[in-house]
Amino acid sequence: MWRRQKKTPSPPPFLSLFLLLTTLSTLPTPSKSATETFVFGGCSQLKYSPGSPYETNVNSVLTSFVNSAMYSTYNNFTFPGSGGATSTLYGLFQCRGDLGNDACARCVAHAVSQLGTLCQNSCGGALQLEGCFVKYDNTSFLGAEDKTVVVKKCGPPVGYDSDALNRRDAVLDYLGSNSGAVTGAGGLYRVGGSGNVQGVAQCVGDLSPAECQDCLSDAIQRLRTDCGPASWGDVYLAKCYARFSEGGVHSRAGNDDNNNDNEIEKTLAILIGLIAGVALLIVFLSFLRKLCESGKGGK
Repeated sequence: MWRRQKKTPSPPPFLSLFLLLTTLSTLPTPSKSATETFVFGGCSQLKYSPGSPYETNVNSVLTSFVNSAMYSTYNNFTFPGSGGATSTLYGLFQCRGDLGNDACARCVAHAVSQLGTLCQNSCGGALQLEGCFVKYDNTSFLGAEDKTVVVKKCGPPVGYDSDALNRRDAVLDYLGSNSGAVTGAGGLYRVGGSGNVQGVAQCVGDLSPAECQDCLSDAIQRLRTDCGPASWGDVYLAKCYARFSEGGVHSRAGNDDNNNDNEIEKTLAILIGLIAGVALLIVFLSFLRKLCESGKGGK
């Protein structure tokens, strides 16, 4: 005897929407590591030919950056070329002085991947992220002091506040002296704070202590004169940088990333609200339809 199989009822539409609502509410919003935030980058106009020995050297130096960053926060390399002095390749990487090897390696690997895209077939390229710096070129720059201004940014003015200015000056004075040097960094990485004002400075590792001091003095002086009573300021020279911020307020893509995350969260919240509204409407209409059907059946 055949037994009639009961048809499994499909879930009502509002249940499917509820499941979608639950799924959307648990979706993570994308975020980005602060150390991988873009600061600046640039490429030389001179190009090399694909498949040339110089391309082999570029691939070798970028690979050396990634491998070495797993064990060290700074290193430099020279790869001799077969076509004379201009075919020799020089390169270095450096991580921010407070990063450990794991964070340094991740930052350098990210910088190398970006640089390979940004400066494709370029004989030279440089990229500064929040947490690390990588550079290669066919002109030797190792051990040479360079105070060229690469980036200068100042935050909005906060009005004249003598206490705030005094705190800022105290931080910049501290960064300009070896008192702010972090132990083990050889005076190349310095941090300081006064009240709610924080500061950080760093030189590239191929500079001597005297060259580092000269470079940082120039960067810090530019912060004083150019940024005035701003809530934050950044000055990046070719071989060093100095930064300060008040109350953790700062600029650039780090805040842009946070803003993007906030916009994504707002969009998801709106979408979830709309779906919830539609679900309630379907439930209400379904209820009305059942009332109508029961009314007709009673006649």
